Amino acid sequence: MSFPSSVDVAIIGAGAAGLGAAHALRGSGLSVIVLEARNRLGGRAWTVQASPEVTFDVGCGWLHSADKNSFVPIARALEFELNKDLPPWRERAYGNAFPQGERDDFMGAMDAFYERLWQAAQKGKDEPASRSLEPGNRWNPMIDAISTYINGCELKDMSTLDWDAYEDSELNWRVRRGYGALIAAYGAPCPVALNCSVTLIDHSNKRVRIETSQGTMAADKVIVTVPTNVIAEEAIRFSPPLPAKVDAARGLPLGVDDKVTLALDDAEAFPREGNLRGASMRTEMGTYHIRPFGQPCIEGFFGGSFARQLEDAGEGAIAAHSIDEIAGFLGNDIRRKLKPLYESRWGHDPFARGSYSHALPGHAGDRAVLAAPVEGRLFFAGEATSPNFFTTAHGARDSGERAAKEVLAALGKS
Repeated sequence: MSFPSSVDVAIIGAGAAGLGAAHALRGSGLSVIVLEARNRLGGRAWTVQASPEVTFDVGCGWLHSADKNSFVPIARALEFELNKDLPPWRERAYGNAFPQGERDDFMGAMDAFYERLWQAAQKGKDEPASRSLEPGNRWNPMIDAISTYINGCELKDMSTLDWDAYEDSELNWRVRRGYGALIAAYGAPCPVALNCSVTLIDHSNKRVRIETSQGTMAADKVIVTVPTNVIAEEAIRFSPPLPAKVDAARGLPLGVDDKVTLALDDAEAFPREGNLRGASMRTEMGTYHIRPFGQPCIEGFFGGSFARQLEDAGEGAIAAHSIDEIAGFLGNDIRRKLKPLYESRWGHDPFARGSYSHALPGHAGDRAVLAAPVEGRLFFAGEATSPNFFTTAHGARDSGERAAKEVLAALGKS
């Protein structure tokens, strides 16, 4: 679409939050535009065709808390098939890398950790989640690994109160055509300017002036939906400065979770929807999903500082490590059956700078600080502003809708 010099509402970021805001403003009579730095919709939701046989969600892939997930009715309305198969996380592991007895022992230790974490949260302690580990428990490094998959960070960097605030109904569904594809389809009717990165939001005058790579725009109201690391590192500047927002964003950094998909020859010899991980007494490890949707591939998942190290090692390092680790579990013969197809590197993505937010210990309250409007003109959305569904695409979408309603209320519209 053509780039307007003036609008009623400018939305920064065409991820789930920005698209949720744009949808909520449809029919309001307001002129609206979404400014997106990337050349595509969806932000950290992105589906690629990794090979003719393999559809891969580079970003979010699971509709978490599916019974409360606002993308479920959207998927049905857009005729995207939902898959309700149980996730492989707690199922019996494939192969002998993690024998059932060991796995049961680990799950017991994990459940006991969750119980201690919950008890600490009931006392209102916003302390590092690592304090809920049982001293000396042999499974502690693996419990920490699970945190890196869930939170994108190790337990020492995770707020106990933030972990407890997250709402998980433990119902997790998937989208056969890809969650990223669903969110892109949801955004298709929205007025979006792609390849339009914002550098400055000047709110010193009555109208807000926005400097972008495509020119300058004036807006009455602005909804900011960019990831916290972009605000924290001041890749977008506010004038006058907004130190409370920058501080809140720094208290809610984006952890790192990365995914890889490997083509699998002779796939029929392997179980559909299998789970593969070892009883590795270390935090630096991957977890693997064999033949998701029955596709001829294995997906690997890495989190926290280990994912950062693999990203820093360069393109292809995540796939190379995955093949080494899988060969360690299943034997060297598997190497010739695996071929790298696609890997994410969200920490190195300049428009994301990470995967999703976690509150640092002592910073659980920063989500509300980040979400609060400024001067009735600047509004904030994104997964990091969601009180209970942070880290999720539907939490982001719902926050965009909330910010849009704040804009309408400020304008005296219902």
